[in-house]
Amino acid sequence: MLRLVTLILTLAWTASAWGTETDEQAPGRILARQAVREDPKAWITADHSQHPILKQPFTKPEEVTRACLSCHNQAGIQFHKTIHWTWADPADPRGITGKGRLTVNNFCIAVGSNEPRCTSCHAGYGWMNKNFDFSNVEAIDCLVCHEQTGTYVKFPTKGGYPATEPTPFGGKEILPPDYTKVAQSVGKPTRRNCGTCHFYGGGGDGVKHGDLDSSMTNPNKALDVHMGIDGQNFSCSRCHSTRAHHIAGRVYATPAFTERKSLLEDDLAAKISCESCHGHTPHKAHAKANDHTDKVACQSCHIPTFARALPTKMHWDWSQAGDKERPIHKDAFGKADYDPKKGSFVWRKNVTPYYAWYNGSIQGTTAKDIIDPTKPVRLSWPEGSPNDPKSRIFPFKIHTGRTPYDKVNKTMVIPKLFGPKGSGAYWADFDWGKAIAVGQEYNGLPYSGQYDFVDTEYVFPITHMVAPKEQVLACTECHSAQGRLRHIQGVYMPARDRVQALDTGGWALVVISVIGVALHGLGRFIASLKR
Repeated sequence: MLRLVTLILTLAWTASAWGTETDEQAPGRILARQAVREDPKAWITADHSQHPILKQPFTKPEEVTRACLSCHNQAGIQFHKTIHWTWADPADPRGITGKGRLTVNNFCIAVGSNEPRCTSCHAGYGWMNKNFDFSNVEAIDCLVCHEQTGTYVKFPTKGGYPATEPTPFGGKEILPPDYTKVAQSVGKPTRRNCGTCHFYGGGGDGVKHGDLDSSMTNPNKALDVHMGIDGQNFSCSRCHSTRAHHIAGRVYATPAFTERKSLLEDDLAAKISCESCHGHTPHKAHAKANDHTDKVACQSCHIPTFARALPTKMHWDWSQAGDKERPIHKDAFGKADYDPKKGSFVWRKNVTPYYAWYNGSIQGTTAKDIIDPTKPVRLSWPEGSPNDPKSRIFPFKIHTGRTPYDKVNKTMVIPKLFGPKGSGAYWADFDWGKAIAVGQEYNGLPYSGQYDFVDTEYVFPITHMVAPKEQVLACTECHSAQGRLRHIQGVYMPARDRVQALDTGGWALVVISVIGVALHGLGRFIASLKR
């Protein structure tokens, strides 16, 4: 009873303090709208099609980079220091964390020995093996982030290079680019530029990030209020602001931001947090929702589900790979449930996030770390706790899988997946033992010769696909015994939690009140008889 009363009072309070807010009452919206007032042409100071150096007939992509650097003479130095170039965590003193190092995931597993295929999403040319020259500035691919013709395509298996001649791949023909045309088109990166890699990471559309897929190229406001073409029409760089080619937002052990400052407090800070534009009290004055912002991330309430337009891959079982005779079925979303090279898959749409305390840091497992195969292995996980003032309850996608590991050394392994027949590559020879042996040796790692598959988990923060305010989570989604936050520890939640002493006291008051009312009625009845 006491829990019911508490819930009713909570709903009544938040309904009046949250559900009726207007723009005038919500300073966070006013601040945000001021922050995004921008003329998209205000920063354009050059028409690259007019530069003589870009009118020459280019024969290879490095020539374009050389032309770019002849004017932008600091860009190469800057870009070489970024995670987009190194694919490594700069905060790791061991130098082994990052997708370009020894970090292991449960989708495509790891890069080492598979470079020609994986590095088609690297902003460079020629990362074909571990001997790639990271100091060569002319190996930087300026075009993949800046060209605006939409015709520039990196070939999927050439280490970041485009095709040199019309070449069939995956049922279509990939054409070599007109380098002169694409070089003259360069401008600020658009959603299409970023999405070329980030929408298709992990081997396909929507595989990795549940909140990033091709539907975000031109989304409507219902899918994302910030990026919707009928809304604010943000480009990625509107929030992922950039300084010296360092793009805010990439998360390894180092958080994307450490201070939650609004633009009023620091107008030069990265705009990657919600507070940057919305402030610390985004709702109307005295709204109960403002009291949540020190514990609950904005995304937890404003992204009710992810993968709302296209499905995302939620499970990848590598242990099932290799059966070339197994029939392949399409699921309700038209996605194949099996690939002999990769195993079996599970896809989902409109997925409810998993919630966890998160301070902005994500830890990961490398192929050198000892694991416990008797339970699911966390290949990445969020850091945070209810006692950490920088932590918030945050939404995540958890991608699960069955992934190969070394049974004796108890470490995750890096198999060679891509390569020609006879190279040991699993996708060519279909021999796990050989693929793991070749991959481990390539990466300088031991291998016992015995492998198996272990259950794994990998997390992705959910921060895109912010829904319209009308779709914000109702209070009861969390404030209930079986609500979304039923597993969250370290915080008392009305209607979810109970204190036995309060419940006992509350029921005692109810019983006393009922007895009092009964005695009062009985007394009045007896008094009426005497009259």
